[in-house]
Formats: sequence, structure tokens, C-alpha cells
Amino acid sequence: MSLNLKEIEERVASVGNSESFDRNFIFDLLLAYGRSPGNITRLKSDKPGSLNIAEDPKTSVAQKNIVYFKSSEGSQEEDLLSQTEELCRSALVTRYSIRFVIVTNFSQLLAKDVLTGETRVFEISQIADHFTFFLPWAGMEKTQYTSEAHADVKAAERIAKLFDEILLVNPEYNVSDAGRHSLNIFFSRLLFCFFAEDTGIFLDSQFTNAVGTLSRTDGTDVRELLTDLFSALDSKSKTGTPKHLLDFPYVNGQLFSASSNLGVPAFNKKSRDMLLESSKLKWSDINPDIFGSMFQAIVSPGQRSNLGQHYTSVPNILKTIEPLFLDALKTELDESYDNVKKLEMLLMRISKIKVFDPACGSGNFLVIAYKELRKFEHVILERLGELRGSHQGLFGSCIDIENFYGIELDDFASEVAVLSLWIAKHQMNVEFKIKFGTDVPLIPLKEMGHIVHGNAARVDWKSVCPNDGRSEIYLIGNPPYKGTNGQSREMKEDFEFALKGRAFSKNLDYISIWFIKGAEYILGSKAQLAFVSTNSVTQGDHVGILFPHLLGRGLEIGYAYSSFKWENNAKQNAGVTVVVINLRNIQNRPKYIYLESTRLSCGNINGYLADASDITVSKTLRALNGFPVMLAGSKPNDAGALVLDRQEMVDLLANNPNAKKFIKKFVGSYEFINGTLRYAIWVRPEDAAEAQAIPELRRRFEKVRAHRSESRRSMTIAQAATPWKFGEARYIESQSIIVPSVSSETRDYIPIGYLEKDTVISNAAFAIYDPEPWVFGLITSRMHMTWARAVGGKLETRYRYSNTLVYNTFPLPTLSEAQKSKISAAALRVLDVREYFSGQVLATLYDPSSMPEALLAAHSELDELVDSFYRKRPFIGDEDRLSLLFDMYQRGSSEVIDELNRLDFNHE
Repeated sequence: MSLNLKEIEERVASVGNSESFDRNFIFDLLLAYGRSPGNITRLKSDKPGSLNIAEDPKTSVAQKNIVYFKSSEGSQEEDLLSQTEELCRSALVTRYSIRFVIVTNFSQLLAKDVLTGETRVFEISQIADHFTFFLPWAGMEKTQYTSEAHADVKAAERIAKLFDEILLVNPEYNVSDAGRHSLNIFFSRLLFCFFAEDTGIFLDSQFTNAVGTLSRTDGTDVRELLTDLFSALDSKSKTGTPKHLLDFPYVNGQLFSASSNLGVPAFNKKSRDMLLESSKLKWSDINPDIFGSMFQAIVSPGQRSNLGQHYTSVPNILKTIEPLFLDALKTELDESYDNVKKLEMLLMRISKIKVFDPACGSGNFLVIAYKELRKFEHVILERLGELRGSHQGLFGSCIDIENFYGIELDDFASEVAVLSLWIAKHQMNVEFKIKFGTDVPLIPLKEMGHIVHGNAARVDWKSVCPNDGRSEIYLIGNPPYKGTNGQSREMKEDFEFALKGRAFSKNLDYISIWFIKGAEYILGSKAQLAFVSTNSVTQGDHVGILFPHLLGRGLEIGYAYSSFKWENNAKQNAGVTVVVINLRNIQNRPKYIYLESTRLSCGNINGYLADASDITVSKTLRALNGFPVMLAGSKPNDAGALVLDRQEMVDLLANNPNAKKFIKKFVGSYEFINGTLRYAIWVRPEDAAEAQAIPELRRRFEKVRAHRSESRRSMTIAQAATPWKFGEARYIESQSIIVPSVSSETRDYIPIGYLEKDTVISNAAFAIYDPEPWVFGLITSRMHMTWARAVGGKLETRYRYSNTLVYNTFPLPTLSEAQKSKISAAALRVLDVREYFSGQVLATLYDPSSMPEALLAAHSELDELVDSFYRKRPFIGDEDRLSLLFDMYQRGSSEVIDELNRLDFNHE
């Protein structure tokens, strides 16, 4: 069941209104989020086939991917917390990817989102106040999580201030790349020391106490102290180490190597005090998944204002690695669960997996992949311990940081990526000790990972992560996006370097380099990739210029996530609409398209991310669907002389009232959507002499003539002879439908509408003259919007409409007059509702956050009607619609519709 937010809130409030609570609470709560009654019945059952996988079904309810609920009557809040943490670490939660863990004494409730780490504690009767917390059950992924619960945001703010103060004391560090690099390394060392003294790597507060007691309060000797300290941390032999630093351990890992920097910066009293204040934060709570990107923002010019906005939420990262390899590993675990030998083989398999992010930034994707593999390893080891009777003989993890590879252009980010992996390793070692009683020390550091500082567009990827064709290698990441107009000269040169020897379009998005190089890397091997990309690469003309480089040469799309908002954990989310695309060598394995909470099985996934053959929609000058002609609007080519704003129009008519017959309203996309008006001077050939007799019009015509005469185009020069006429005049004096050429990507519907016959449509929109209402109904329907989003592409981030690429190619079933009449009636209903809200502009009416319910309902009725003429069976979502449309486009509309109707009839 698909529910909106208001419906969910009301249903959850009803659950919380109960006078008393018992085990049925969790079942009622799941129903409130749209879980099916049949699903809940099986979850309640204690018979074979039950969905409840809890170890103790009497006190607990557990469902794969959904929830682990435990009742614990009489427990205090601290007991609920300890039980929740224990359940989160359990093998069952990891094995079955359980999202939420809930423990309650039926007075208080404690819930934890396992993916984000966010925890809530509240009175169970107040569940409605926290209904948004559980929205993933309804297929609505949360986009804002509480990062302040960790040290991340506060730490980043403190370090930012310290960074600025140290630059003031050491301005020479800011005048060269070498100086900035040295300062970046210094800060990565500080971060390690702060974390180490809070987590048992160093003695408790060892670093802070050393700075606080062994340096002068004015800060003048902090540089000398830290230089000696870093040397001590880099020395396996303590010979020559000052006595007061002998207790510091040997770290290794090149982090503190004297050869990797230009020295420690100087301090003053203020910077020393700030360093000590920063060390007092709770660094053990730092989240390596996200903090690296935040600290990268600190040292990156121009990014400080976006502090906390650069890291990616764990659920989004999992969209790449779960279908890529984690899901298959969990399936293999289930099949091997009672077999020691198979479990040992699975352990051996994961120890050899290599993960490679060729645009790794500060390591977010690598850190999550590492932690997920470590969690999975713990589940295997726990099960082996159960089968063998003990956990004896466990000395550490088989998941080696050396199997994690990355390329990063920014030198500080590459340093922080290594540091993030170390921190993640230590945190997982702590969990290892809790589970198995074995202490796995982090230092001395033996594993460095393979993070290379360089331009991934120019680096040979196989020189970073060798691919022998047999190794299990997974390429993941979020490579940089940049449209053709936004690319620097160096980026343009990157294409020449990366794709030398092959023809390519100059209009490729910058991310195309990663897809093309990735395709070459995995071709003929066991390796696969899954990259996040802006959805623009799967729309419009870009499909035809990118995907021939990827598909049809032994590769296929194994799975894809359709468009979703790529947002982060910060309060100010920097969202962009993206897709996830997996490439693999052709194999006899299922293919899936993921949309919200639904997974669709596919026969083939094409470049538009539709379940259809690998086709490309091409522009056509003739409508293939029986639609009337859609024309581009009229273009003045006038140096501004033939178009007036309102004041210019008023002034013109005040002095030249005879000019009124030559003035028409002039509307393009912006004017139509935002309710503004301009005016056009429109002269018919037979009235040209009369118009030129009016002085102000004649002055304007002369301006047009001069402008066109200076053109280099012969056609424009010829038009100088008729300066009273638009350069491209397509206006017909009749009622028209206006279709904006661009529209905000946030809208579900492109605002399309009718204009009276006295209105000229500009070249910033398209026009259908003397149209019938059923045409308006079809092109404003969800079906047409789906086609427009897929094949029309984008201008910057906005939807781009095209008569030749979208309208003329739109697959249309054969419609009877009765069906057209029904569509007309539903279309007029949409226009009637709009008229009711005529005081609001279309930009407001079609903003999803402010769209009136009555207008949404009118569109929904029209959508359902149009859908029913394509096939009787309802569509699951837009991807389902798109699959049908591509099939129709390839095979011809009538043939497909007839076949679908037969199938639906037989199905029913």
C-alpha cells in the first residue's frame, strides 16, 4: 500500500492512542506504515512458514530487512539501551540486514536505526511524534539524521577555527602547494592523536596531557614538542627519544614519517588553547564514514560554508554495495549456515575481495564497504563458534585494509581516506573484542591500503588495483559530475587523454570517463562496478552518446537504482537527483531495477534504465503517433526591438494609440509558469506599410534592420528587408497549447496549458495551434511526463522538452473517439481546478510542497484514465510505464497494445 505522510501520521497516532500496549503493538505499527495484512499475519504466526525469525518468538519479533522488536517488561531505560546495543551487534541483525531494532517495556520505547546509528528514546504513547523515524518501512528514505550525536560536526567546527588560527601564525603555509600539503598532513596527525587517546590506542588523554604539561602556556615551544612527539611515534627503537615521550607507542604506517612533511607549524597561546579545547571532545564517537569529508571541507578553499554538507548517508552508499556483492554473500551464508566447511570457504572468499573507488574522496565508500565486510565476517565467525562449540583460535580479522584501493585528486582527501580506514578498523577491532574476547591492537600499523593521489582520468587503474581477470573486484563510488558547459579546459583534455584512440562526443558529461574506463577495466573479468551518477546521463541525447561505449561489447547492466535524491546527513542537504548503475560482463543471472522500496525483475536494462532492449530514441520531424503538429515558438531576432515589457507597451500606446492593433501578448516558458507578461510587436505583411508609418515603430524597425544586417548568416541578412517581422514567425491566430521547453526537476508535471488566440508563444516554448482537449490531456499525463523525463534530458538540472525528441516520438495507442472524449473530459477537469486557484501562479500550483489536493486529484484521475488505455493492469511505477513505452516505440504502438490487452484479458 502506498501512503502519503499525512496518512502515515494519522495511522501511527491511532496506534499510540491505545490505553495499554502489548506484543501486538509492533504488528499495528507495521500496518500503519503500509505493510500488507497478509505479511503481518505470517509474521504473527508460530507455524511453519512464519516470517518471524527471532530467536525467542515469545518475547521478540524479527523480520528480514525490517525490524527486530523485543519486549522487556520491567526493564529500566539503561537496561533497554544495553539490550538494544546487544541486539544491534547480534549475528541475526547483520545476517538479515535488519533496519530497526526496538526494545520496549511497554512504557518507554528505545529504537535504533541500524544503518544511520540514530537512536530515539520516548514514551511509547508518544510514537506519533516520532513517526518520521520509521519512514523507510514505507519506502521513504530519510534524508536528515542526527550527526550531532557524534563528535563530527562540533569537531569539524573546532578544527576549522584551529586551522584558521594556525594559518594566521604561519602565513607561509598558505602561499604554496607544498605548504598546504604539509599543513594537511599535520592536521591528519592531530586527528589520529585525538582519536587514539580516546579509544585505547594511546593511554587515556596521553596526547592532551603531554601538550598541556610539557609545553609553555604561550605556545612558543609547542612546535618543538610536537616535532619530538611525532618522531617518537615514528620510532620503533626508542633510542634517542626524550624520556618524557618514552611512553608513547610506535605507530608506523608512515603517518608520522619525517620525510612526508615540511615540519610542524608554529603555535601561539591562542592556537595552543584551541588545540587543547579540541582534544576534549569525545573523539571515540567520531564517525569515519562521514568525518573525513567534513575535514576535507575545512582545508578546501570555498567549501567551509558547506561544512557538514559533504558526506554521504550510509543508506545511499549501500545502494551501491548491497546489490553489488553483499546480498549475494548473505544468500551464500544462508545456504552454508549449517556447514562448517562451506562457512570456512565463504570466509576465505571474503578475505580476498578487493574494493576499488577510483574517485574515493576522503574514503566514505571504502569505509562503509570495509565495515560491512567486517560485520559479515563476525556473523560467520559467530556461527562457526556455535557449530564448533567455541571461538578459540581467533587471533584477528581476515579482512585486510590492503584490499581497499582508491584514487583521489585532492592530496589531503587521500591522506584522510587512509586515516578513515584506520579508524574504521580500530572500531571494528573493538567490536571483535566484545564478541570474541580477543584484543586486536591497531598499532603498529601494518596495513596502509592503496590510496593513490592522482587524476583518475589519467591514471592507469590496473596499475593501482591489478585485475588478473579471476579476482573478485568491485568498483564503487560517486565520481565527479560536470556537464559539457561546466567543464574546465583540463577536464576537456582529460577526455582526450582517457579516450585517446576512440571517437567520442564533445557533449559527454565528465563522469562518462569513469564509466568508460570502468567498462574497459572490468571487460572479460570477474570484476563489476556500481557508480552513482546524476540521472542526466540516462536521459535525452546523452544515452546515445554514452551507452554505445558501455553496452553491446560483452557488458550489461546488472542492476540499477532509478532516480532518487542523493542527500547527505547534514541539516542543509545538498541534494541532487541521481541513479546507481551496475556494469558487469554478460551472465545468466537476474537483473533488477530498484525504485523506492520495490525491486523489479528485468529481462534487459537499457541506457534509459528501463526494462527494454538497448535502443536509442532519435529525433524525428514528423509525429509518429498521429498527434497534430507541435511547432517551436516564434523567435524575434530583433536586438530587443520587437519585444516590450509592460511599461514600454504602456508608453508606446500613450504616444501612438494607432499601434494597438500591432501589439500582442508574448509568452514563453518563464512567463507562462510565473504568471508574468511581455508584449510583441506583431505585423502582418499586408499591414507593414501602416505599421512603418508610426514613428516609434519605424524607429524600432530600423534597429532590427541594423542588427540583422550585421549578421554573418545570409538568411538573417535577408530578413533585414522585413524588419517588422519576427525572424522565425510561427504564430497562428488561434487558440493554442503552450508547452514550456524547460521546467523545474522538482515538479511531477510540466505545467502545460491553453492560451487565447491573441498570444504569441516565444521560442522559449512550444506551440500546438487549434488543438483538441484530448491532446492536452495526453501530453499532461503521467505517462507523457515519464517519457519526457527519460528521453528529453535536462538543461542544467531542469527538465528539457523537445518537439522532435519527446512529442513526435511519444508512443500512443490507437484511440477511439469515445476514449478521446473521456480524456478530454478529464483534461478539462484539470483546467477547471486550475481556474479555481487562478489567484496562484503555475509555479506555486505545481510545486509538490504546495500543490492543492484538488489539483493533484484531478491529475491523478487523468493519469489513471490514460494508463488504462495503455493496458488494463495497473502500473507499478514510472519504470514500469517506461518499459512499456520503449517496447511500443520499438515495435509499433497498435501491435503492442493489442498484445497487452490480450495478456491482461487472459491474466484476469
